[in-house]
Amino acid sequence: MTSSTTGPDRMAAVHDRRRAATRGGLADIVGAGVLSAAGSGLDPLRGLAAPAVGALAAAPVALGGAGLGLSALPVAGFDPATVLGGRGLSRLSRSDQLAMAACLAALDAAGAGAVGSGQTGIVLGTSVGSTGTVLAFLRDTFEQARPYLVDPAQFPSVMLNSAAGRTAIRCGLTGVNATVAGGPVAGFHAVRYAGRVLRAGQARRMLAGAVEEVVPELGLAWRRGGLATGVPLAEGAAVFVLDGPDTVAGDDPLLLGRVLAAETGFVDSARGAPAVAARLAECVRAAVSRAGITPDQVSLLAPGALGRRGWAAVEERALREVFGARPGRLRLADRVGESLAAGVGLQLAGVLANWSGQTSELAVLTNLGLDGSVGCLVVTRAGEFTGERK
Repeated sequence: MTSSTTGPDRMAAVHDRRRAATRGGLADIVGAGVLSAAGSGLDPLRGLAAPAVGALAAAPVALGGAGLGLSALPVAGFDPATVLGGRGLSRLSRSDQLAMAACLAALDAAGAGAVGSGQTGIVLGTSVGSTGTVLAFLRDTFEQARPYLVDPAQFPSVMLNSAAGRTAIRCGLTGVNATVAGGPVAGFHAVRYAGRVLRAGQARRMLAGAVEEVVPELGLAWRRGGLATGVPLAEGAAVFVLDGPDTVAGDDPLLLGRVLAAETGFVDSARGAPAVAARLAECVRAAVSRAGITPDQVSLLAPGALGRRGWAAVEERALREVFGARPGRLRLADRVGESLAAGVGLQLAGVLANWSGQTSELAVLTNLGLDGSVGCLVVTRAGEFTGERK
C-alpha cells in the first residue's frame, strides 16, 4: 500500500519544491551588448560612477535644425554600416540599427553557438518603437496627396516589434519574440518577461534589453515635459544574454551577474509624488523579499530618474524609506544623459561595469515613469549567492 501526503503536509511539500526550483534567482547574465554616449560595451562605463559634476561622457550635438536649439547625446563612435553592413541598412530605423547591433554584440560575448537558435528568444523594451519613423509616417498621412501616399517601405519600422523581429531574422533566432512598451521602466518589464519565459521552459536563452532613439520631436516634447538641468536626452541600447538561474558556475568568466528579482508596479501619478514614492518603496520591498535578502545586505543602489526634473527626489524618498542613506548610489544619467526606455538597460550595464570586486555584492536598480509606473531589479555579482528566492 502506498502512502500519500495530504493537507498542510502536501502544501508544505509543494512550497518547498517551488522554492527549490527558483533558488538562485531569475536568470544568469552571460553576455552584454551596450551602446551609450560613453561608447560601445561595458568598458567605457567603468569609472563613470565616480562623482564628477557636469562631466558628461561626450559633448551633446545639435538635434534637428539650428533654430530649434535642441541637443542630444548620440552613441559614441557608432557606425551602422561598419557593424551591420551596408546591405538593407536604409530600410532599418535608428532603433532597429541600435537594437540589432547591441544584440549581435551580446550574442558574440556569450558565444552565439552555445544554445540553439530555436531555443533562444528575444524581448526588447521601448517607449513607442522608432519614434522618428512613427512620426514621419503619421505626418505623411496628413501632408501627402490623396490617396495618402505614404512611403510603404517605412511601414515595417512603424511596427512596435520591428527591432525585435528584424534582429531575430538577422540572427536566425526562432524562439520567443516580443516587445514591451513601458517608457522608463521598459527594461524592468523586459527582464521580468524573459525570466518568466526561462522558468516556464519556453526557451533556454533569452536576449533581454531596451532601446531608445532620439529625434527632434522627442527633444521638443521633453524640453516642455521637464528634463533636469544639465542632463541632455541621449540615445542608447543595452541588451543582455540571460540563461536560466544557476545555469552557469559561479566562477565561470562568462557570468557577469545574476538577476535575483524583478518587480514592477503602478499608481496614478495624479495622486501626487508621495503616492508614487510609496508605491516605489512597496515595489522595492517586494523585490528584496523575493530575492531572499534583507535591505541591510544591499551594497549599491542605482536610481534611474535623475534626468527627469523633480522625479529624482521622489525616487530618493522611496529609497531612503527602505534603505536609509547607507548604500552608495550609482547615478549614470548625469554622465551619459537621459535615455528614457534604454535607461534601465544602461543602469544595469553600469552596475555590471562598476562592481567593486566583492563576490557578495548586491545591487538594487530602480526607475519610475511620469505616469506613476515604477520598477525594481535586484542583481548580485558573479559568484555563489547563498540567499533563497521566495
